Amino acid sequence: MADSPRHSSSSDEKNSNSQPPSPDTYTADEKHPSSTSFCQSPSTLAINRLGRDYVADEHHLENGPSNPTPPQITFPEGGWQAWLTVLGGWMVIFCTAGSMQSFGVYQNYYTLVSLTDHPPSDISWIGSLQACLMFGGGIFSGKMFDLGLFKHMLAGGSLLFVFSQFMLSLVKPHHFYQNFLAQGVGMGLSMGILFMPTLSIASHYFKRKRALAMGIMLSGALFSSASSYCTHGTQSCDGGSLGAAIYPILLNPLFNGKVGFAWGVRAAAFLNLGFLIIANITMKTRLPPRPSSAPIDMKGIVTDVPYLICNAGSFFVFWGLFVPYFYLQLFAAKHGMSEGVVTYGITVLNIVGIFGRTVPNLFADMWGPFNVIITMAVITGSVVFALLGATSGSGLIPFAVIYGFTSGGFVSVLGPVAATFARDINEVGTRMGLVTFVFSFAMLTGSPISGVLLHPPEYTWYRPVVFSGVTVLSGAALLAVSRSMQAKKKQTWRV
Repeated sequence: MADSPRHSSSSDEKNSNSQPPSPDTYTADEKHPSSTSFCQSPSTLAINRLGRDYVADEHHLENGPSNPTPPQITFPEGGWQAWLTVLGGWMVIFCTAGSMQSFGVYQNYYTLVSLTDHPPSDISWIGSLQACLMFGGGIFSGKMFDLGLFKHMLAGGSLLFVFSQFMLSLVKPHHFYQNFLAQGVGMGLSMGILFMPTLSIASHYFKRKRALAMGIMLSGALFSSASSYCTHGTQSCDGGSLGAAIYPILLNPLFNGKVGFAWGVRAAAFLNLGFLIIANITMKTRLPPRPSSAPIDMKGIVTDVPYLICNAGSFFVFWGLFVPYFYLQLFAAKHGMSEGVVTYGITVLNIVGIFGRTVPNLFADMWGPFNVIITMAVITGSVVFALLGATSGSGLIPFAVIYGFTSGGFVSVLGPVAATFARDINEVGTRMGLVTFVFSFAMLTGSPISGVLLHPPEYTWYRPVVFSGVTVLSGAALLAVSRSMQAKKKQTWRV
């Protein structure tokens, strides 16, 4: 005979105490957010509404409407299709984030050749808009991912990206609006469609190895808008990841040689077309769309004071976080450093950032993501000021190593931090999407503000450096206030 509901619930409770769930499955009783890459946001986190990663409020889940036997979802943690999907994701990130991160090559060409009637600060708006749309678009592409439209977004975003890049090859010199529309708006929108859902798809196949899968995808191009530029000859502006390393090697000789800008851009577009075709073939979803649920309490979200303070803190940090990424190479060149330091200083910064985007997550699991992210922000904001004294290669390279690691750590842990505010698992995607949306405007304006403060040709370096340090440390202070309020609410230091 079947047990009564009371006996059944008691039996389930005993079983759950004696037999913990497999690490490859999720149950609704998981207590702490996973510290996987920030780049899961917002659409990866939206997948978690299906029941797999973050549970931010135990009281709600224990006392609210619930199933006595929460559903379990298994993860293959590998297999042929899983790794094919990771490969496809690597190619998408290579094309999108790699292109954006290599904007310095375009900035160099526009500044010296095709848009000489516009100052560098104006030209940098193109790259900044790409970054803004790439991250800000996640709040919309995440919703589409929830609805099971991944393949539609992948195909549509790929077509728009390649089309916009071919349109870029047709722009005429001294027509700024054409570059802005093709590269800033068209390519930026397509990046916003592709980037977050691509990273999200790893969560269909991996739980224990999710950070590894994300890291492999992100090795295609680092999670940054390293739109640095240089103003000397044909010096390439390398990024630190594979995509941002290959694009300058491909484009620089073409732009400045016999081939020219138009066919140089087309060469990159054909390369991206091939990669995106492969990605559309290899990437497949595994889990069903999120079922419809009750509307999210938006009033509760926008009146959550600690959460709003966290949003403000992340805005200030991102406002100044990428100033060294934008201008490190120019800083080295203007201080007469060796060719190797000028060329590879930003490369060191970005390569170390790969480790910064993975290692701090391990400590966030043990100590709480809020504690880790504040530490990363304080170190990052403090180290920025050391750039003023790093006027030689022996000083610049150690700066690049430290700053690359800590700034990457901040980026990687912000996702788990935002998830700690969710009162219900269905809120996680919305809260994460709002965080990304807010700081996308900081990324839109940070580079142009730094360019104005730099004031070429005088190059008053202390101005953008002070701007960067003060904004990052201000953001760290706001995050500390938010963390204190959350710790009191949850009655634990581990937040």
